[in-house]
This record gives sequence, structure tokens and C-alpha cells, in this order.
Amino acid sequence: MAETIGSLIDKITIVDLKIYHMQEQIDRRDASPQHQEACQNKLKILKIQKDDLSEELSGLAKEVLQGNRELKVYRQFKMYNDPIYQIKRDI
Repeated sequence: MAETIGSLIDKITIVDLKIYHMQEQIDRRDASPQHQEACQNKLKILKIQKDDLSEELSGLAKEVLQGNRELKVYRQFKMYNDPIYQIKRDI
């Protein structure tokens, strides 16, 4: 599992937003039955995705709390816009 707790929470939040807006499409009074049906099918898939991600998050949290897995801290090393990494050009 390469996911972090933060990345899983981020993905769940994004799927929640998609679920919310897909439900809005289903509830639209001006939407055709075909559009509503297509959105209903997509909503089912989104809910499965959310369940999968939630299960993965729960499993990871359980492993961490039981001491079976350690969380790693990944530092960011940004090189752009830092003058020490800029190539000096002879003019």
C-alpha cells in the first residue's frame, strides 16, 4: 500500500464532492431520463469507490494503531524557483 492517510482522506473528499454533484444531476427537473439514468449508474460506481477508499483508510489506520505499520514522513525537496539550483549561464 503506497497510500498515506492524508492522500486517502483527500481522495475520499474528492469522491464525496463527485457524489454530491452527481446526485444534483439526478435530482434535476430538467434532466432527461437518459441523463438521470446515466448519472445513477455513475453514482453507484462512485459509492463503490468511496467504500473501497474508506476500507483502505480504516485498514491502514488499524495497522498503524496496532503498531504493525509505521507512518513515513516524506519531505518535499522543491528545486524550482530556488536560485541555488539555477544553472549559471555565461553571457
